[in-house]
Amino acid sequence: MLSKVPELDEFQKKHASKFAEMEKWTQTLFLHPLVKEFMESNSEVTKDMIERSFTRVYETIKDHDGCRSCPGIESCPNLIKGHYGVLSQSSGMIEIIYRACSHYVAKEEQAKLGHLIKSHHIPQDILNASFQGIRTKIERNGSISAAAVALWKFCKEVEPGKPGTKGIYLYGSFGVGKSYMMGAATKELAKRGFPVLMLYTPHFFQEIKDSIRSHTVPEKMKALKEVPVLILDDIGAESISEWVRDEVLGAILQYRMSENLPTCYTSNFDYELLEQYLAIPVKL
Repeated sequence: MLSKVPELDEFQKKHASKFAEMEKWTQTLFLHPLVKEFMESNSEVTKDMIERSFTRVYETIKDHDGCRSCPGIESCPNLIKGHYGVLSQSSGMIEIIYRACSHYVAKEEQAKLGHLIKSHHIPQDILNASFQGIRTKIERNGSISAAAVALWKFCKEVEPGKPGTKGIYLYGSFGVGKSYMMGAATKELAKRGFPVLMLYTPHFFQEIKDSIRSHTVPEKMKALKEVPVLILDDIGAESISEWVRDEVLGAILQYRMSENLPTCYTSNFDYELLEQYLAIPVKL
């Protein structure tokens, strides 16, 4: 007479539990919107194919759910950071095609611009800015500025290239948080997939002068003209020559206006003082 082996009995119980859990997950797969849409769009895909490709489908769902609650490119929980899986079928097989998300694309574009424009480097605390950080400060002070509301609305509604598109001009005394708010805007715009170039303007003007010898001025200007959103931080903080004003800054802004590409600014000057500043360039 055969008797039960305790170890074998435990093994069977353990794996029976795993199989039951997998069966539960398999049934859940068919209820997921991603799978339902995939099957509706591909009539030749059967439940059997989905079950045989359980791991691939499961990984794609994890990517999909990770993107829905996206924590940002640096903390991306997906299998391939900055990418998400898309289900595809061919010859009775289900495969995953990985595509770059808008955050990854925006970061790559930013990196390309960064190699070209040295003065795009903004202090780390500004680059780490967020509207959540602004909200925290607001809760401490008990009030919200019209500037923060306008900038938030701009980030949510702007459509670079669309006729009538306008930018934002923030001005105020030193240390009130203008650059911080623009730093938060770059992050919010990147979420929508728009490459943003934020320049510390005084350094950029100096960089343009230094670039004359290396013949890279046209290349740098082209990048500033064509980037979907341009932020000129602290404009008016340094004297500029007539050539920089007319042939560089003027040419960049004229192009952007004609192409409906928004330009944002921070300055210690209001409009009237900025006009006076630009009207009297230094002689070099």
